[in-house]
Amino acid sequence: MAKKCDICGKGVVSGVQYSHSHRQSKRKWAPNIKSIKALVNGSPRKINVCTRCLRSGKVQRAV
Repeated sequence: MAKKCDICGKGVVSGVQYSHSHRQSKRKWAPNIKSIKALVNGSPRKINVCTRCLRSGKVQRAV
């Protein structure tokens, strides 16, 4: 499953993680993506959506 939201385009972000002794290591932050069945142009389709888009009501779930 792709780690990208089909609605808002939110994806993986990379950065640097610092330990207590301030040593650096690269890491990634992945969004909370769910694969749901939603109405797209009036027909049900499976899409990958972040939980923020689900919660805010940007997506209408297919029943």
